[in-house]
Amino acid sequence: MSANRAARHCGVYPVLPTTFTETGALDLASQARCVDFMIDAGSNGLCILANFSEQFALSDEERELLTRTVLEHVAARVPVIVTTTHFSSAVCGERSRRAQDLGAAMVMVMPPYHGATLRVSEPQIEEFLHRLSDAIAIPIMIQDAPVSGTPLSASFLARMAREVEQVAYFKIETPGAAAKLRELIRLGGPAVEGPWDGEEGITLLADLDAGATGAMTGGAYPDAMRTIVDAYAAGRRDDAVCAYERWLPLINFENRQCGLLAAKALMKEGGVIDCEAPRHPFPALHPRARAGLTETARWLDPAVLRWGR
Repeated sequence: MSANRAARHCGVYPVLPTTFTETGALDLASQARCVDFMIDAGSNGLCILANFSEQFALSDEERELLTRTVLEHVAARVPVIVTTTHFSSAVCGERSRRAQDLGAAMVMVMPPYHGATLRVSEPQIEEFLHRLSDAIAIPIMIQDAPVSGTPLSASFLARMAREVEQVAYFKIETPGAAAKLRELIRLGGPAVEGPWDGEEGITLLADLDAGATGAMTGGAYPDAMRTIVDAYAAGRRDDAVCAYERWLPLINFENRQCGLLAAKALMKEGGVIDCEAPRHPFPALHPRARAGLTETARWLDPAVLRWGR
């Protein structure tokens, strides 16, 4: 519930992938190098434990370990958003308090859901957000994504921004994201402190035109995403368009062909991390998809291919 203040967070906040060994154990040494690369490559902030971090494959103990380890290693170099989604209001609140105590700058949540069919109605979502807001003193970002299976109207989100103390940021990843961002900003006014783009930046230019002030992208090439977002923020839209056109083949390959494994494949290719494998039973990236991804990246020469070599 912002009060005509400047956004506390804006720019490019990519998702940090979770790194594993070939046997599926956490690889904390690679995780630390991943953090260092993403900061060196220009990330304005980071997001951890998101879906693109394979949070769905982590135990509660591993979530705690990763939150503490990453925040300690970041050491306040950039702000960190911690994803704390859970169906239970109490569990989500406790996760969020713990993240705040460890140094998180913001938490990101989806509406309560479980599996393909368990959803709750707007009154329950509203109460969930009020309870979460009461538990913490840092901003809440609502992730509006198809994976939750929960329709969230622009009018409902705007009302949450106005009425729930810590709700101030919105990551919009639904079809027609730009139109929804535009309507959310119109309805919410200054209470919508951070209207953000998602989905690896595949709709980034349209979302910036709609008023997005932040982008939560994949983690492999924040240096590229900064060329788009920074130019736009400086009022150089033509430069932003040129940068978007330049990087769109790689953004598209990540979004449409490789998904959450793209970042780790490129980081492995560039020597940032030791292993790109997901945790079983998530399938490994097909060799041809990986070859296409790395070929596209080499044409563009992002820092990820050079950082660890």
